[in-house]
Amino acid sequence: MNKKNYINHLSGQLTAGQIDRRQFMMSALATGLAVPAALTLAGQAVAAAPKRGGLFRFGVAHGSTTDTLDSATSENHFTLINGYTFGNHLTEVDNNGQLIGELAESYESDDAKTWIFNLRKGVEFHNGKSFSSEDVLASYGHHMGEDSTSAAKGLLTAVKSIKADGNHRVIFDLESANADFPFIVSDYHISIRPAGDMTSGIGTGGYIVQSFEPGVKSVLKRNPNYWKEGRAHFDEVELISIIDPTARQNALMTGEIDAMDRVDLKTINLFKRDPNINIMDVTGTAHYTFPMRLNVDPFGNYDLRMALKLAVNRQELVDKILLGYGAVGNDHPISTANRYHNSDMPQREIDIDKAAHHYKKSGHSGKIPLSASDAAFAGAVDAAQLIANSASKAGMEIEVVREPSDGYWSNVWNNDAKGWCACYWGGRPTEDWMFSAAYTDDTKWNDTNWKTTDGAKKFNRLVKEARAELNEAKRREIYYECQRLISDDGGAMVPLFNSYVSANSKSVAMGEVAANWDSDGAKCVERWWFA
Repeated sequence: MNKKNYINHLSGQLTAGQIDRRQFMMSALATGLAVPAALTLAGQAVAAAPKRGGLFRFGVAHGSTTDTLDSATSENHFTLINGYTFGNHLTEVDNNGQLIGELAESYESDDAKTWIFNLRKGVEFHNGKSFSSEDVLASYGHHMGEDSTSAAKGLLTAVKSIKADGNHRVIFDLESANADFPFIVSDYHISIRPAGDMTSGIGTGGYIVQSFEPGVKSVLKRNPNYWKEGRAHFDEVELISIIDPTARQNALMTGEIDAMDRVDLKTINLFKRDPNINIMDVTGTAHYTFPMRLNVDPFGNYDLRMALKLAVNRQELVDKILLGYGAVGNDHPISTANRYHNSDMPQREIDIDKAAHHYKKSGHSGKIPLSASDAAFAGAVDAAQLIANSASKAGMEIEVVREPSDGYWSNVWNNDAKGWCACYWGGRPTEDWMFSAAYTDDTKWNDTNWKTTDGAKKFNRLVKEARAELNEAKRREIYYECQRLISDDGGAMVPLFNSYVSANSKSVAMGEVAANWDSDGAKCVERWWFA
């Protein structure tokens, strides 16, 4: 981070109340900034500090009539934001991408197998019940029970036991070591609820649910007893499901809502012409892929896979599909927002001569089918056609198969009937989580079926090794190698990371914006305020 960006980062922290004026001054002066300039910046940052009050209305691109207040069933961005608004978790990812304690004041482990979480005292649920270890045990039981249908059940299969050690300490024993377990407990499904009530929407969060209409609206009021300092500034909140992008855009432009997620890039210029609207884009972990299944001919051939990867003009895809709102990918799923992103690995560029060399070496001839539908991501069919056009220069004939949107995820993606297709991944906050979701040999979502090559075998061994490694430097080295293996040997073509593009009235203010989820890590309601 250069000096200018670092100063801006410090100013954002001071504005958001994450550091005080003294800490700001010490850090700013350490960069060589003169005292008068530092004092001026400090004054500006303090003047922009959060103010309390107002009704905040947020237009969300998701929402379903099947939505509930049970975090175990959360499956879209509406329920994700809503759940974070009225609930808390043991840990959370802050707006700088760092894991911090939430309802757990601290956590520790000597072996990455036994994890101790020290819980906060003095926290109350919305119904007045004091938060304690019994609520953590009950909440985790809700997700881990034999009959549980929780989406987090699979994440917690490694938990061998969980027990309370007094009212404010909980101990997890895992089947095997996992250095990332504190990240796992930040998962949005695993909200802490009062023992005996997992589904009504009673939480410890900054806002209290007043009414909830699935697929329509959630209305909340500020929790007057919220335990977090410098958070939850609005008096009232309305989360409104507006799935149609044009309707969402019109609602913001006419003042019916104050902010919205998922701007339609095709009409983004309309927003840019409105002086009262701010466009915000953040490149996080979300990415678009074109997985090649190694068990389907001809994708088991290394040289063919490499030829296709070398024939992609990644910058063209970012410019034409994302209209510049994104970043090029390097054929692995770890973004610059992740802790162990391999910044040392050379960026793969289009190289027609090398692509032609590998294609000739593969011995393949004839058409190569590529299935695509905009159900995978907006612009997927156009992206497939651009890939076909650039690959033709290397002598490869790619046949773009336009698949119906209905049934795409069951009939095309991760299906041996289709060897190569378009796909979207939201990413994960940790390397192990992402690898375990889509690349290890034991996950059903391994959509490249990359399991039996020497590279895949080494990769799976390294993932297990890194999971148990508490030494940061050693983990980094291992994860760097994992990214190299996927990029070189794997079947995933990962040409681009899409930005989270949202819009808000300029009356809405915020500090640094998180990149782990859309909408400021889905915590916009807790973190934003009216200027």
